[in-house]
Amino acid sequence: MASEPQSTIAKRREQMFPLLEPHEVERVRRFGETKTFHRGDYLAKIDEVGAGLIIVLSGHVDISQRDMLGASKHIVTHGPGSFMGELAQMSGRPSLVDAIATDDVEAVVIAPSKLRSLLIAEAELGERIMRALILRRVGLLETGAGPVIIGPAGDSDVLRLQNFLSRNGHPHTDLDPETDVEARALIERFHVDKSALPIVLCPSGEFLQNPPELKLARCIGLVGPLDGDRLYDVAIVGAGPAGMAAAVYAASEGLSVLVLDCRSFGGQAGASSRIENYLGFPTGITGMALMARAFNQAQKFGAEFAIPSQVVALETRRDSGRDTFTLRLSDDQTVRARSVVVASGVRYRQLSVDNLKDFEGSSVHYWASPLEGKLCSHQEVVLVGAGNSAGQATVYLAGRAEKVWLLARGGDISASMSQYLVDRIRGLPNVEILTQCEVTRLDGSDGILDCISWRRASGEEVERKIRHLFLFIGADPETGWLSNTGVKLDPKGFVLTGVGAGEDCASLESSVPGIFAIGDVRAGSIKRVAAGVGEGAQVVAALHTFLASSPAAQPVS
Repeated sequence: MASEPQSTIAKRREQMFPLLEPHEVERVRRFGETKTFHRGDYLAKIDEVGAGLIIVLSGHVDISQRDMLGASKHIVTHGPGSFMGELAQMSGRPSLVDAIATDDVEAVVIAPSKLRSLLIAEAELGERIMRALILRRVGLLETGAGPVIIGPAGDSDVLRLQNFLSRNGHPHTDLDPETDVEARALIERFHVDKSALPIVLCPSGEFLQNPPELKLARCIGLVGPLDGDRLYDVAIVGAGPAGMAAAVYAASEGLSVLVLDCRSFGGQAGASSRIENYLGFPTGITGMALMARAFNQAQKFGAEFAIPSQVVALETRRDSGRDTFTLRLSDDQTVRARSVVVASGVRYRQLSVDNLKDFEGSSVHYWASPLEGKLCSHQEVVLVGAGNSAGQATVYLAGRAEKVWLLARGGDISASMSQYLVDRIRGLPNVEILTQCEVTRLDGSDGILDCISWRRASGEEVERKIRHLFLFIGADPETGWLSNTGVKLDPKGFVLTGVGAGEDCASLESSVPGIFAIGDVRAGSIKRVAAGVGEGAQVVAALHTFLASSPAAQPVS
């Protein structure tokens, strides 16, 4: 980190490592406990859950990270008035750095729960601390702390793992054994055959062979066991804009909140390359940046997250004279809550092409992030879709690809896309818009596309040598886990709420009292980020009313 002249440390060192004045240290002492450490003691250790935010009163502490071969790399030395920690300390997750006392140290240790209290109670000072924690995470993302993914660039499973970690804001390093000497050294050390790639080397020293996301998340401490006996005020299923907004507002108003998502925070919005029509961001903002801010904000107010955790069933049961909800997860864990907010969004639709799945991950993509942008740099790509997500992806890819073929199955794209995007796309010299077109055939081998064929409105068949296909053709509601709950759905599978669900149903409430629906999964919702955020804020009022009245939910059929 420190050796890179254009790194975040180099540009924003004062904000990353601010010094607290003596009177500021005194103000925050009440949130922590004073402890003494001796020379050589670890105040934090990679892969071990840290004690929280640590403010140095006297002495010095070296902060370092380890590379994939175990060598230590110095980041910064903390002295009196400085503090240790980054975003992992807000949620009690394992440390990504080592912190070693270089002489005797006296420090104030603030546990994660107390740190969240400090950030809220000491607003001005809390803002400086929060900014530093975020910037330190950005620095670690730049330098690749955390797990190491070893596998060929462009491999579908390598991309899957990279996307999972990137979209959850977790630092990692990617090594291609074809081009990296250290990658080959690690393969030899662990006696791994190249046919077994990719592998992931966790900070603990454990290595995983092509792990599913949940196994990787457990290995790096991103998710841990849930307390099946705890009763939350609300469980929010889905961490897109609607679910995030509900988490922020509910937690800030004192409700105990658990947010579950099967993949990452941010939902489809988190995969957007740039959102330009969201209120308050006149120059636009990436979906990832917007959702990361929401994620940190929700944690600041005490919302808990279990990601990745897939909810597969929902049940009700009588508990102390009232109905409560039990959510069953794919790994057989259970979670209990007094109310449930369904914010599970939608799943991407697929083209009706026989061999589509053969190329998913490596050549067929459902979002356009920097990873995909790098893959298709200076190449021709095909993008199918005509909505705002398709428009945003087209603009993003046009800045990286040699040419973008935008295929719309309908007529004029302005019928379904915001005008500012239509105008921008029409002004891009390397984008060609083809309406009333559909992809008819995919050809390739070993999971890599060679050619894409499509049919024009005239019936003419076109074939081009193109390796990457992006699909933004809409989505279907993610409501399969609600089967046998009594929750009413419309003919397309979206959750009915309010008067559409029943005469006595409150706004945003489903046909089952205590179960609410917001965002894209709700029937009649406006498929926009701002609308989802608005519903996330609105549902909290309904939650308060429901929880205060303590009605008995209808039994599940």
